Amino acid sequence: MVKHKTWLTGACTVFQVEWDFPTLFLYKKGMNKMKKFNLMATCSAGLEGLVGDELRDLGYKPEVRNGMVLFTGTVSDIIRTNLWLRTADRIKIIVGRFRATTFDELFEKTKSLDWEDLIPMDGKFPVEGRSQKSSLHSVPDIQAITKKAIVEKISKFYHRRTRLPESGSLYPLEVRVNKDEVMDTLDTTGPSLFKRGYRVAKGEAPLKENMAAALILLTNWHPEEMPFLDPMCGSGTIPIEAALIARNIAPGYNREFVFEDWDWVDPELVKKIRAEADAKADYDSQFDIMASDVNEQMVNYAKVNAEEAGLLHDIQFKQVAVQDFHTDKQDGVLVTNPPYGQRMGDSKEVAQLYHEMGKVFIPMKTWSKYYLTSDLNFEKEYGKKATKRRKLYNGRIRTDYFQYWAEQNFNKKGKK
Repeated sequence: MVKHKTWLTGACTVFQVEWDFPTLFLYKKGMNKMKKFNLMATCSAGLEGLVGDELRDLGYKPEVRNGMVLFTGTVSDIIRTNLWLRTADRIKIIVGRFRATTFDELFEKTKSLDWEDLIPMDGKFPVEGRSQKSSLHSVPDIQAITKKAIVEKISKFYHRRTRLPESGSLYPLEVRVNKDEVMDTLDTTGPSLFKRGYRVAKGEAPLKENMAAALILLTNWHPEEMPFLDPMCGSGTIPIEAALIARNIAPGYNREFVFEDWDWVDPELVKKIRAEADAKADYDSQFDIMASDVNEQMVNYAKVNAEEAGLLHDIQFKQVAVQDFHTDKQDGVLVTNPPYGQRMGDSKEVAQLYHEMGKVFIPMKTWSKYYLTSDLNFEKEYGKKATKRRKLYNGRIRTDYFQYWAEQNFNKKGKK
């Protein structure tokens, strides 16, 4: 409810508007619908360029940084990028950026930000923190002071004299301090974007879904023109991500996001943008995706996950050992994440596997082959030097993506 007070002063009539809190937050809700936010897509080291490419394809103008890609957008764009980005980890709102070398500076500058525009009186807002090469290096103190500043700001806005209840929706916050530069962010995603919702059966050392998508997007694969193969598919992440790409299915379509519980995000807008994403899916195109593994149980896990993703009939699964694999198909793309020492398996067994891979796959001259492993001796054991290798991080493990371009298709190279 909006209340009006009127009184006369000289020749003028003065109006004072008093807002009750529900009405005031509804006003803020309307403002947020139209607001342009500074946004950040976080990602694993080495994938920033891919995330930037994805954002450009969606119509944004990204700025690539280490471990993140910056862009601007409205609430609609927050929804859309969470649904569509295949290689990012999270979409965050940058609430504020400033320099601070003392805790007093951190407190006052944090308090000056417009937290009341984003977090309601009952909002639950845990604060995570990190610090690198900064005067403020105690992460627990950074978190506590940031939290205190936000509590004071919201309490003052709502004329609250007792503790904030924090009994409502979740608003996950992070404060990063890097070389005395502070960045306060609000996570709009919740569980990382790699959690698509289809991996119900897990094998040993599974590859994250967004990394699997990145491996595919770094190749020269054209779904309707070239067969695709993962000969060590494990629980099926790579072939499932390939099918999602081939069908143009939004990777976040079958999951929920933390922003869906926020008062200022319209459920009808979310529903509309989800429907738009569904309409863009291509269920008619024809393509050839093959996946195999030596372990029958892993093949069964992969089938379960593919069925959960609604893509079981788009992938040809088979139990077969690498040394027994054969195909007469030509001009294909092979992408796989073979076992490696830091991840799993005995080093001698892994070396023998790489040797067998070389014997089977090197003769497939019309195929482009891509292997992700942390083993720096891979080329020696495989028996051939890679056309190109790219450094990537699989979780915290530093890996190399060994790329062998098809001898007859050097005009269709993978992305730089």
